[in-house]
Amino acid sequence: MTLALWLLLGSPVVGAATFAMLGARPRAAELNVAFSLVTFAAAAALSVRVATRGAMSAGGEQFFVDPLNVFLVTLTAFVALTTSLFSRPYMRIETADRRMTPGRLRLYHCMYQLFIATMLLALTTNNLGLMWVAMEAATLSTVLLVALYRTPASLAAGWKYFVLCGVGIAQALFGTVLLYIAAERALGASGASALLWTHLDAVKSQLEPRVLSIAFVFLLVGYGTKVGLVPLHNWLADAHAEGPTPISAVLSGLLLNVAIYAVMRCKVLAEGALHSAWPSAMLMGFGLLTVVVASFSLWRQQDIKRLFAYSSIEHMGVISFAFGMGGPVANFAGLLHMTVHSLTKSAIFFAAGHAAQKSGSQLMDRIRGLVTISPSVGWGLMIGALAILGVPPFGVFASEFLILTTAMRTEPWATPILLISFAVAFAAILQRVQPMVFGETRLRRLPHSPALLPVFTHLLIVLMLGLFIPPFLADWYRAAAQLLGGG
Repeated sequence: MTLALWLLLGSPVVGAATFAMLGARPRAAELNVAFSLVTFAAAAALSVRVATRGAMSAGGEQFFVDPLNVFLVTLTAFVALTTSLFSRPYMRIETADRRMTPGRLRLYHCMYQLFIATMLLALTTNNLGLMWVAMEAATLSTVLLVALYRTPASLAAGWKYFVLCGVGIAQALFGTVLLYIAAERALGASGASALLWTHLDAVKSQLEPRVLSIAFVFLLVGYGTKVGLVPLHNWLADAHAEGPTPISAVLSGLLLNVAIYAVMRCKVLAEGALHSAWPSAMLMGFGLLTVVVASFSLWRQQDIKRLFAYSSIEHMGVISFAFGMGGPVANFAGLLHMTVHSLTKSAIFFAAGHAAQKSGSQLMDRIRGLVTISPSVGWGLMIGALAILGVPPFGVFASEFLILTTAMRTEPWATPILLISFAVAFAAILQRVQPMVFGETRLRRLPHSPALLPVFTHLLIVLMLGLFIPPFLADWYRAAAQLLGGG
């Protein structure tokens, strides 16, 4: 079954190389979907292998797949596939509006596949050094996508993203070097084998605690910048607002998850070495601060994509807080929240992208009457907003309910802060979305029909997860939650 792993990693790399050579051919969008479909099929096969036969390693232990990362691999490949389906008509409309040129389409498809490849590499590698390389490569590929339109605002957003995430990833590099020093002493190994996560996890209680405590601080700050934790979040809203909408969807639905995955792998090692809960306390503190700041920042937004970018920051804070609490229930809830947030937020960005195309602007004051001119886009945006706000019976409600009830039991001081922040976010988003959907019509008809199957597919899955979690999926979450430990 290592064939599935190589196919998973190789398909997007081959796709990127193909698009670099072929450019913006008439069927490039369909070819992008085809490569994404192959990647998803490989992820599904790998998931079945892990579910039936347990964790596996490959490539001389340089790659390792267990219930934790295979769950994220499958989610990443699925959202990548649906985003490629959405981008077909979206990019054709952008081309008709003369915002895209053949050269930019070539760059878009090439960097899209390369970005997916780096995300999957970061998830499946067993080597923490290689994980850092993959995260840096993800930054470089998405910088070009954020600045794709070459407007002053998009170029500024691209530079801001590059500088802030570059500084953050440099901190993560220093933390990785410190981790290597601690591993070399404990394992007596050097080179690539000293940074294999499975080897480090086996001897985590023997790692030098003072070195690990400093390393975790740098790793949390470094990868926390990619997560969008406050006060390291300033790049995120600009990158989401100025890049093409498909990139906003994968940044919010995929990159943030992979970054928090990197934090959690490092947290397991730090807590094992320190025999202390202070890494969890740090994660809870950053998470709670992020929820509060992002919730109140929602009121100041005028751009629809910036609004939902701050919503992503808020939900990353919720997930970080859940993993900081630790324990089987909180970890289960955090993993469920990662799933439903990725699916819901990408669906919202799909609908918001078409809404912006219909109005010719991303300013919310200029988007009115979606339900009149395009009921599917309007209802997609409205249902997505209700889902992300935690309205029952959607899956976000289920995960937030589990997080809140766990907080009431283990961290009661944080419960009122979370409740107030959720209420503020609910009012801010609902107040902005309602007139966009039901207000007086000010929109045009699009030259190509929007791709709304991904929107409602995502929302249907989120609804299902709020009503019923299939037993195999629940077992998957429990196994992954157990790997994260804590509590």
